[in-house]
Amino acid sequence: MGEAFLEARDATRNDFNAAVQDYAHDVCFGTVWSRPGIDRKTRSILNIAMLTALGRPNQLRSHIEGAINNGCTKDELREILLHTAVYAGLPAAVDAFRVAEEILRKKEML
Repeated sequence: MGEAFLEARDATRNDFNAAVQDYAHDVCFGTVWSRPGIDRKTRSILNIAMLTALGRPNQLRSHIEGAINNGCTKDELREILLHTAVYAGLPAAVDAFRVAEEILRKKEML
């Protein structure tokens, strides 16, 4: 997800949320993301599509940044989100485009 993500996560860590942060770290980023079979970029593409379909903009924001770090281009992000419009619905895709544009502007890619 990148150094900035880790720093932001660590800055919000407390005795209440430590359990869920540890769970996410161990299961998502430890066990699942480190498995062989598909590369990180493909995993990022899957996450973007699933988070768009689920309507999870906060998680989508982080995973779009991660996808860029994993090699996804602006053009690939656009195609992923356009593809989700067909299967997850136009409202979900429009919201995801807004989130992606925010991240792309922040990274001076748009």
